[in-house]
Amino acid sequence: MDASAIQRAITRITYEILERNHGADQLAVIGIYSRGVILAERIVERIAELEHRQVELGALDITTYRDDKVVPNHAEKTKIDFSVQDKKIILVDDVLYTGRSCRAAMDAVLERGRPTSIQLAVLIDRGHRELPIRPDYVGKNLPTAQTETVKVSVNELDDADCVTIF
Repeated sequence: MDASAIQRAITRITYEILERNHGADQLAVIGIYSRGVILAERIVERIAELEHRQVELGALDITTYRDDKVVPNHAEKTKIDFSVQDKKIILVDDVLYTGRSCRAAMDAVLERGRPTSIQLAVLIDRGHRELPIRPDYVGKNLPTAQTETVKVSVNELDDADCVTIF
């Protein structure tokens, strides 16, 4: 995907979120570090343009919630300055692969309260799930071999917007 394809995918995901949720009432968007946070910011900006209102935005560090990785002396980066109670939470990640990151993110959100719903938006769904997790919003389904790597690059971190497989 190039920059324009990513932008179109973000716009489409935003419209689908607003349509499924009947607008932006009680919506909150939480991005999973690191590129999911950037994509979440872009979705929140599009919602503001379309709905003329700001929805709450959070950033979630799932490192301590992972069941497959242990990082000693980890500095927590989560920034969720609102209550998730009774909100429609949209979790945003760059690539959905095994589902373990999304499971960890749901655990982290549920530890903070009981939202009305948790929905998942991903830029890329590459398959190969290990857990029964399905995204609600997908920018692009990208079938890959398990030996391949999908890299999402964003201007804010990588000086380019693109998706590559190697």
